[in-house]
Amino acid sequence: MAKRGPAPKFVVRLTPEEGTQLEDMIRTGCAAAYRLLKARILLKADVSPDGPGWDDAQIADALETSPSTVLRTRHQLVEQGLEAALSRKKPATPRPRIFDGEAEAKLIALACSEPPAGHARWSLRLLEKQVVELGIVEATSDTTIHRVLKKNQLKPHQNRYWVIPPKANAAFVAAMEDVLEVYTRPHDPTRPLVCLDETFKQLTRETRTAISARPGRAARFDYEYERAGVASLFMLFAPLEGWRHVAVRARRTAIDYAHVLRDLADIHFPNSEKIALVQDNLNTHHTASLYKAFPPAEARRILERFEWHYTPKHGSWLNIAECELSVLARQCLDRRIPDQATLEAEVVAWTNPRNTARSKTNWHFTTQDARNKLTQLYPQIE
Repeated sequence: MAKRGPAPKFVVRLTPEEGTQLEDMIRTGCAAAYRLLKARILLKADVSPDGPGWDDAQIADALETSPSTVLRTRHQLVEQGLEAALSRKKPATPRPRIFDGEAEAKLIALACSEPPAGHARWSLRLLEKQVVELGIVEATSDTTIHRVLKKNQLKPHQNRYWVIPPKANAAFVAAMEDVLEVYTRPHDPTRPLVCLDETFKQLTRETRTAISARPGRAARFDYEYERAGVASLFMLFAPLEGWRHVAVRARRTAIDYAHVLRDLADIHFPNSEKIALVQDNLNTHHTASLYKAFPPAEARRILERFEWHYTPKHGSWLNIAECELSVLARQCLDRRIPDQATLEAEVVAWTNPRNTARSKTNWHFTTQDARNKLTQLYPQIE
């Protein structure tokens, strides 16, 4: 025989009418689930001559609910009556919002404005102080400020450097549509598309031996390092071929750029009729660099191998080579590399499997997309 719990504090003694009402409710099932559960609790807890008189533990176990729910239902019946016991607890009166619509709008405008003199950015404490001083609210906390900013997806403590394109600029639009037209051409092995971009890598040597990772502990590197110069990387990427080559140079002069182009034409694509070259407007990325590096006849020969296309100024995101440089930076360059020879070896080790797998970039943004989504870039013609 199961051991009964202690005598309940709030005794349920239903009248015959109340018992009939609860049984009818359960039999028909025409009530909310929470009312049916409370009706079953009261019937099981009934200590009248016809009731089972179960204790809280027995009822909670049989109805798969919590003892606190059983106790609360008993309490409501004894203190407030049957209907109150079957009803849900009235919600607590909500506290008035510190930031109503107008005050919240003022806080958002403040967080999006320039911070006060002497401060690089808005902090939660600074915003808390400012909204009180300006009389937006009488009092608040940094926690409340954070909650409002989070709801509005604002992070005033962060900022990002961005290449902002000009508005209503015909030169930008012309260069953009020219590049997008090149990207939509069908694949032609005799006229490959090659995108060129540059970056640099700060070479650094370790001053102390690193500690290898082991289970439960990440690898450890000393914060101190020794600078070992800078190397330039020229990314050549043919997105439709699934081919890329990274030329590592000590500098990024016009001479270096010219030699990279000669290698592209004579070594990497010697049999192509013409190479559609897409690049940005860096000061060395011009045909004049060829004449600085080679005799006129040779410079002209190399120049004629290319079909020249430039991304618009402040629109280098249109260069697919930037996407491949981003992958290179994340997968290969995100660490300390001590010298140029090691950098060259690591870049080759990264490049070879990607070329073997013919990893490509599938560009989707078209001229029509630009005309639909970037209308602010196009001059408005009356």
